[in-house]
Order: sequence, then C-alpha cells, then structure tokens
Amino acid sequence: MTTLKFSIRSDAPESAATPCLVVGIHEERVLGAAAQRVDATSGGAIRRLVESGDASGKAGTSIVLFGLPGVAAERVLVVGLGDQKKFDAAAYHRAVNDAARALKALPVASAYSTLAELGVPGRDDAWKLRTAALAADAQAYRYTATFKPKEAAKTPQLQAVEFAAPVSAARALAEAGAIAAGVRFAKELGNLPPNICNPSYVAAQAKQIADAHAGVTLEVLEREDMAKLGMGSLLGVAQGSANPPKLVVLRWQGKGDQSRPYALVGKGITFDTGGISLKPGAGMEEMKFDMCGAAGVLGAFLAAVELKLPLNLVCIVPAVENMPDGNAYRPSDILTSMSGLTIEVLNTDAEGRLILCDALTYAQKFDPEVIIDAATLTGACVIALGKHASGLMTKDDELADQLLVAGTLTHDRAWRLPLWDDYQGQLESGFADVANIGGKNAGAITAGCFLARFTNGRRWAHLDIAGTAWDEGRKGLATGRPVPLLVQYLIDRSAK
Repeated sequence: MTTLKFSIRSDAPESAATPCLVVGIHEERVLGAAAQRVDATSGGAIRRLVESGDASGKAGTSIVLFGLPGVAAERVLVVGLGDQKKFDAAAYHRAVNDAARALKALPVASAYSTLAELGVPGRDDAWKLRTAALAADAQAYRYTATFKPKEAAKTPQLQAVEFAAPVSAARALAEAGAIAAGVRFAKELGNLPPNICNPSYVAAQAKQIADAHAGVTLEVLEREDMAKLGMGSLLGVAQGSANPPKLVVLRWQGKGDQSRPYALVGKGITFDTGGISLKPGAGMEEMKFDMCGAAGVLGAFLAAVELKLPLNLVCIVPAVENMPDGNAYRPSDILTSMSGLTIEVLNTDAEGRLILCDALTYAQKFDPEVIIDAATLTGACVIALGKHASGLMTKDDELADQLLVAGTLTHDRAWRLPLWDDYQGQLESGFADVANIGGKNAGAITAGCFLARFTNGRRWAHLDIAGTAWDEGRKGLATGRPVPLLVQYLIDRSAK
C-alpha cells in the first residue's frame, strides 16, 4: 500500500527533463501559463491543436503530445480545464483528478505537474498542491490483494509526481502523504473480502499501526471484557457469528499531557447479512463495505499519527459480524446497553447503531473533548444525499461548522441534517426504553436520534457515510472517505 512519492520542482516547464509534463488549457483557446511557455518553445504546437479542434480545453478531456521541439519532456499531457470564468475549487479538483487518471494510463514512472500553479479563487498554494497530490495518489491506487500474483509489469507504472510550486508550500506535501496513507489504508481494509477482513483481522491491522508508531498504544477488548462492562447491545449483534467480536482502542498522546482527547468511533460490521431480518440476496455482497466507518477512523488515526499532530486522540472500533445463526438475536429481543438503557430490537438489520451505542458510551470514559462517529448507517441517507455528500448530524452548531469547512476544503463534503427532538418520538417502545428503528420516515435522522441518546451532555457529531464510502457496481471500490474530512478537522484543531 505504498503511496506515491511527492516533491517540489522549480524547473521551467519547457526545460524540465521528465517522462511526462502536465499542463492545462481552458476552453475558448485560453492556455495556462505553463502551456503558453511550452507552446512558445515548441513553435505553437499546442495552439495548432486548439485551432484544429483536436484539443478543446473542455473539462474531462486530455491529449498527449510527443517529442515537441525544444521541450525537454518526453511527452506533454495537455489537460482540459473547462471555462476559465467558472474555474473554482470544484473545477480544479476535477481537473487534477482528470490529469491523474490520464497519468495512470501512461507508461511512465514519474511526472512533473504544473497544475498547482493555476489560479483558484479563495485557495492558496498549499491547498492547490495538497489537492493535486491527493488526487494523484487516489487515482494511482490499485486493489490487488486477492488477485493471482502477476509478473512484474513490463511497462513503468506511476510512482512519483513532482509539482511546480513554491518551497513555502512544502508542508502541504507532508500532509498529502499522510492523508494518502490513511486513505489507502481505509480503501484496502474496505475492499478486502469478509473471509479475510473479519473482527480479528481489524484488530490485527490496528496492532500493526501501534507497533509501527512510537507513542501509540492499543487495547483490544474481547467478548468477556465487553460482557463485564455490560455491552449487551454490541454483544447481542455479535452472538450469531462464529467470528468473535473485538473492541479496538487505539490511543495517540500527541499532546503529551492530560489534555482531553478527540475521540473517533467507527462502525465495524465486517459483514452484514441483516441477521434474522435477512437482506435480499441481490447486492448483499456489498455488505463487506459495512465496516468502512471503522476503516475511515483507523485511516484518519494513522494519518494524524504520521503527521505527529500535537493533540491527544482515541480511536474506538467495535468490530462485529452480523449473521443469522441459530444463536442470533431476534426481532423483539430486548438488549441492555452499557449505558443501562434497554433497547427493543424491531429489526436486526439496524445493527450498526446497536454496536455504536455501546462504543459511544465506552468512549466517554476518556472524557473526550469531542466525539465523532462515522458509519455506513442507513440506506435512507443514500436516498436523501446520493453518493456525493455524507450526512452530518449534531446539535453543536460550532462543531457542525468545523466539520463542514473541513469537508469543503478536502472535497470530502458533508451536508447537515436536523437532529431535532421532534423525531425522538418515532423511537418510542412499549417494552423498552427505546426501539432500534423509527419507521420508514426520516430513517437517517432517527438513526442519528438513537445515537444521540447515548451521547447526552457531550460534544458529538455523527457522519452517515453509507452513500460515500464506496462506489456502486460490481467493480465498485472503497473510496477512503471520510479520512480527508476527519484529518483536516484534526489538523485545524491542532493548529488552534
């Protein structure tokens, strides 16, 4: 899972010896500054393409030029940037992803990109550099873990990208490298099949993080430990599986004192059949991704540690498999959570909130400054927001604003949904303190309201990433979200 190597280079674009030089052009025959220099040196090679219509400058287009006279690069990748008047942060994000996608398809081991020099309203050099680097690594990722090993590639594959940018923005590359490592970790964990990535495997991956980084400690709670703590809700979900549950607790003491930590909690259902409330067979294979909340918080924790952020951090992952065994929990069972609240199970496929509620209660033993959970919690959130935005729920306006800003900066965007007490009535039960579902209306919100009952008096936010954690289709892969959002939030907090 090695990330790309990033560096800053100051060579003029026309004189830079590289397997591939990346420049950008806008629509209406507007060349970027680097493209202008390459065009002038090569005797108008790029303008001739523009005038002939072979290079339109439209977003999503690209063309490769070889052996331009006077240009030191072996090839020049000309990327369409779209309308210059509408070139904003979102358009830049698309452009650098388009460029990275095109680079991935070329037989080059390294490239020199000038796109970070483009002007983007409201964004500084560091943001442009980090965004371009993260795009390059995201597009370069390949999942190979469960394929038959192949012979070494006969053609080069991208391993390093140099960027034209001021040396003052170098910190951005360190951040990009750490975030990329966290994203790759989350992607790989999410993409692995459930016969490999079970609760014990998740715990083993956490141990690798702890073993590789000084200052990180790990505790893994077993079934007996959780029973002593009264985690009847989490254990109820786990009791139908042959794979024992694990509660993974990673800690980073970056502040080195008694400062209150930030707590990240991630839903780790390593496979979700729905339990006795069995899911339909079609599409069930995607339920290996039901642990992407766990993968996301572990990836964010890894990135924060790689950056040595000066804050204290605790990462809690309840890792469980939801199976329809003869010992599985049933609809109408009453579970007693660690908090003491009793829960009527109306649907065993609403299991994520049942493991999270005990993990959220456990998180409070650390007296955290803030608790943030991430979970592929509800299909209702996918219906509401689609695949572009994660659902954000919190009663804390300041915390909501901080997370929304972090999401916007990293293009790992969230959208706030209400968490009003008006919805709590949908969770009423005639047999327990609370029911585990609230009916067909506002399903994402009532799931958040359920979790809110276990975080009273705490600064807490819930991220429903059911729509954003993986791409659709049989070849859809994990996205690594919400690692960028969470890491940006932690970077912002450490800076203050």
